[in-house]
Amino acid sequence: MVKNKVTILGAGESGTGAALLAKAKGYDVFVSDAGTIKDSYKAELIAAAIVFEEGVHSQEEILSSSIIIKSPGIPEKADIIQKCKAKQIEIIDEIEFASSFTQASIIAITGTNGKTTTTLLTYHLLKEAGFSVGLAGNVGHSLAKQVIEDSFDYYVVEMSSFQLDGTKSFKPFVGVLLNITPDHLDRYNYDLSNYVDSKFGLIKNMNETDHFIFYSDDELVINGLAESSFSGVKHPVSITEKAENYLSGTEMNIGNDIVVSQAETTLRGPHNAINMMSAIRAAMIVGVSEQAIRKGLKSFKNAPHRLEYVATINEVDFINDSKATNVDSVKYALDSFSEQLIWIAGGVDKGNDYNLIMERVNAKVKALICLGKDNTKLREAFHDQIIDLLETVNIKDAVRSALQYAEAHDVVLLSPACASFDLFNNYIDRGDQFKKAVLELKEEFESKKIEQ
Repeated sequence: MVKNKVTILGAGESGTGAALLAKAKGYDVFVSDAGTIKDSYKAELIAAAIVFEEGVHSQEEILSSSIIIKSPGIPEKADIIQKCKAKQIEIIDEIEFASSFTQASIIAITGTNGKTTTTLLTYHLLKEAGFSVGLAGNVGHSLAKQVIEDSFDYYVVEMSSFQLDGTKSFKPFVGVLLNITPDHLDRYNYDLSNYVDSKFGLIKNMNETDHFIFYSDDELVINGLAESSFSGVKHPVSITEKAENYLSGTEMNIGNDIVVSQAETTLRGPHNAINMMSAIRAAMIVGVSEQAIRKGLKSFKNAPHRLEYVATINEVDFINDSKATNVDSVKYALDSFSEQLIWIAGGVDKGNDYNLIMERVNAKVKALICLGKDNTKLREAFHDQIIDLLETVNIKDAVRSALQYAEAHDVVLLSPACASFDLFNNYIDRGDQFKKAVLELKEEFESKKIEQ
């Protein structure tokens, strides 16, 4: 084992950032990626004179390291990880490594659903209020890359359970846990309690001066908190009862007698009320004023593919929610609309239990378009409830058929409940193709109107 030698496994955004930070701090750095490294990341590594390899893991080189910084996407059961563990080499995540080199206050946000929206909104509220703040984790640039200069007073960091698994001393000033629903259980031996423990890694090092914002209507969250040793300040968020931060109708009641109507914001649905109340509370904790928060809520634009309005055709709204890759996300989407829905769903099923949304589907969905190579589970779940059910593998056909089923003031909702890899590269590709198909159809309709 070579003292002061760091090997980075995986040369994506986080891995490249970790390599650059390690080099800047004087480590002997080696980067290994079993896949292909993007040209842009190669250029950064070459410019920093960092040795790297791709398409292979050279075990002798890797196993001589004193620290391994692992990409979150590499599972613990991977052969190279098991060999590192056998040699008792320390294995950490990029965020764990980066956080040890900054004195900035970190707002860390996790949850099965909603974390990207909440992270982006929290960052937006701080930035618009004039705070010195960086955006990192699953969104924005690598935290490690930003810590090289370390010019921010705050970092807002979106964290997955995989990233939390790689932390040891990581301690945010504000931790946000939005919800816990079964997801990625293949990485946790199909044991939900392991996944819950992973999420609560967020607060394991926090002390009495730190703040924890959490969704108090979630039984798994409450039970996990009861079993934790957290001693800091608790900020519950609820949509069913009066907690410190709660939703009453469409009004968000935040501590300090602040009331914000959801109509004054750019986000809709009860799930986004949870996200907004969490972001508002985080912003208030670090000192953002009520006036600045209200202004920021009005100017916020969410990331694409999350209940994203695309266009209106013939008085029918088309909404892109391609990021909804599990049933719980679809439940939130269905709850966001009072209109009748034409629902486009399907793809690679992740073990979905459609009974969780059966009541909502019965009440709101007038037609279901199954977009996938194997729609058996969707079809069997809903064929008795929905008379109009169509199967297709073509996104353009899905969009055109949806418009045919719709009447004025209906909503066409792409909210797949499934992964995208049967027909698309990823959820982004699926959402982009949906938007393209909708806009092409809109242009066609408008051309026909002009001709008439």
